[in-house]
Amino acid sequence: MEYDNTNRGIISKNLNKTSDNHPDQSGSLNVNGVEYWLSGWIKEGKKGKFLSLSIKPKEDKAGKPKAKVEDDFDQDVPF
Repeated sequence: MEYDNTNRGIISKNLNKTSDNHPDQSGSLNVNGVEYWLSGWIKEGKKGKFLSLSIKPKEDKAGKPKAKVEDDFDQDVPF
């Protein structure tokens, strides 16, 4: 049985950070079958440290977001 990642995600320390502009945390997120990149920056505010987040759709090689394609057609149509 394959694990279902739908509506789940993970974020961890960004080991590839080479600039202050790069996120401190990075990972991925799945929302309703669509995959996203998840980035986080540790910031300091009036109430202490917090994590600011950003999401961006993962894209295929053609530059279009990877989306789960639903087959809306009834396969039992007799023609």
